Amino acid sequence: MNRILTYGLMAGLIVAIPMFSALVIEPSPEFTASSQVLGFTIMIVAFSLIFVSVKRLRDRELGGVIRFMPAFALGLGISAVASVIYVVGWEITLHLTDFGFMETYAQGVLQKARDAGATAAELDKKAAELAAFRSQYANPLFRLPVTFIEIFPIGVIVSLISAAVLRNPRVLPARPAVA
Repeated sequence: MNRILTYGLMAGLIVAIPMFSALVIEPSPEFTASSQVLGFTIMIVAFSLIFVSVKRLRDRELGGVIRFMPAFALGLGISAVASVIYVVGWEITLHLTDFGFMETYAQGVLQKARDAGATAAELDKKAAELAAFRSQYANPLFRLPVTFIEIFPIGVIVSLISAAVLRNPRVLPARPAVA
């Protein structure tokens, strides 16, 4: 449990701090595909701690051998803690920015549609969809699970890969201690 909390907290902070700094310290009016790619890249980097944690457990405490399910369970625990930290970080960020993200996001989506040559009717339809989503997003019972679902599946995938790879003791075997 201590391992799950430690690595989960580290992974959560690796994801939450850049998000916080990007939206609160240096806000940008543009929400682009490249910022989404950067966000998911940071999530994958953060979840690489799952691999590190499973390997350390296997090599240092289990004699170089770990079964799939214990490794996967460790990864899921780390993923859950990191995802909760991400959700808390996002909530703090939203409150510090007076929930301005949704307005900025909606403007960006509409501008992108305009730039792509959308008709007035298409823009009106998109604006109505965004207004409905903004209304849903204002409800924490909707927003919190949506935010959790943004990150948790990535942790599940990294957990599956880590457990599958590291269950084989020949993959990155432990180095003998140097005297």
